[in-house]
Amino acid sequence: MNRLPIIGITMGDPAGIGPEIILKLHKEEDLIKNLQIFVLGDKNILHATSKSINLPLKINLISNLKTLQNKPGFINLLNLSHLSEDKIKIKGPDKDCGKFQAFYIEKAVELAKDNLIDAIVTCPINKKSLNMAGYDFPGHTEFLAHLTGKRQVGMMLAGEKLKVILVTTHCPLMEVSAHLNKDKILSILKLANRELKSHFGISLPKIGVAALNPHAGEEGIFGDEEEKIIKPAIEEAKKEGIIASGPHPSDTLFYFATKGDYDAIICMYHDQGLIPFKLLHFFDGVNITLGLPIIRTSVDHGTAYDIVGKGIANHKSLISAVKWAGKLAKLRN
Repeated sequence: MNRLPIIGITMGDPAGIGPEIILKLHKEEDLIKNLQIFVLGDKNILHATSKSINLPLKINLISNLKTLQNKPGFINLLNLSHLSEDKIKIKGPDKDCGKFQAFYIEKAVELAKDNLIDAIVTCPINKKSLNMAGYDFPGHTEFLAHLTGKRQVGMMLAGEKLKVILVTTHCPLMEVSAHLNKDKILSILKLANRELKSHFGISLPKIGVAALNPHAGEEGIFGDEEEKIIKPAIEEAKKEGIIASGPHPSDTLFYFATKGDYDAIICMYHDQGLIPFKLLHFFDGVNITLGLPIIRTSVDHGTAYDIVGKGIANHKSLISAVKWAGKLAKLRN
């Protein structure tokens, strides 16, 4: 890639902390100088946020990507909505906010699919607002899969010490076992292996697979999913040349992963992976969607309505998400 990567940041929920962390990001001189960054969002909301947290704002309104300015303190903005400044006071689900948080994502995906930008970074959305606006998706991952026509995608949480990939994502804990099967686990193993090679440049990825039950089922005493579902998937993956091992009890697996024994861990359900991950990477963790034809990274936190307008939102996860987007864009190209 002869030019700096072009990264589009979607503002997320206008009533959440997305606008604040975007403002703070644009004070990071080293980051802004090494990437071409623009925001898909709302001028009114950014102005209102700037006033509420007393952080000066300079906006460069763009109609196309030829007018990007690479200056710290300047926000290149593709203005896609004209919401009332009062929306930042809602601090909760809202139909209008849901409509436009979806529109920012749709436009970003369109630009990425047309190869006009190299990667998308998403700020947090509110799932309830999304549903109120008529979008029947449980989150970003499923929405992005729909927009890109991909049936099989995966959610990776990435940090310097730990990378976890989820087999099931947003489903009730009591339903996890019913959502697991050999083919699903095998497809995630294949996806992880392929994307660790292409996205991260790891020639021979080592993948650890977590058990579902305590002590990996203890030979069937605590559950039989390990023997009936997880082990067969791992054995099939090995036959295809994938370096996978397990199922390992999750109370020890993550320790060895942080010591470098594995490049990534496959987790059976959401909190199994996110609890240890956020213990290590609460502020700098990044959500990366695997399997898309485009690059998408995201902050690893929610809208945080309780701190909107207080000026205390931490933008380290957004910094990490943008850095990862830049790295992945360079690797892909």
